[in-house]
Amino acid sequence: MSENKVPSGIDRIVGQRLRWRRRELKLTQEQLGEKLGLTFQQVQKYEKGVNRISAGRLFEMAQVLGITITYFYEGVDDLLDAPPSLAVQDGDHPPSLPVLDNEAMELVTAFQKIGDKSLRRSLLETIRAAAATTEVEPTA
Repeated sequence: MSENKVPSGIDRIVGQRLRWRRRELKLTQEQLGEKLGLTFQQVQKYEKGVNRISAGRLFEMAQVLGITITYFYEGVDDLLDAPPSLAVQDGDHPPSLPVLDNEAMELVTAFQKIGDKSLRRSLLETIRAAAATTEVEPTA
């Protein structure tokens, strides 16, 4: 595989966004694959960032999912600049995004639906404060 064909951090982010939207619409990988003329395995590889999504395929996915292409790239700069502690190192592989469980995905989906920026900021600060009180100190 040539160097420019190797998936990058952005491929993983786009794949994660694909997964979020599919789950938000309550579609299985198989159902999305049928709408796109793909197997569920191909959808799975796109979601994991194993396979790169071409521009044409991304456009088709956006149409099927009822979103604009920009959805896949919202906040990407922040995620790519995230501290290494948020990324999982796996030997020779580049850092990847943290794995989100169903509750975290539901939280993100619900949070994105809040239009009031002040309310969003307030909720984020509340969640950060709650997380800070439950952080476990590393042991030596």
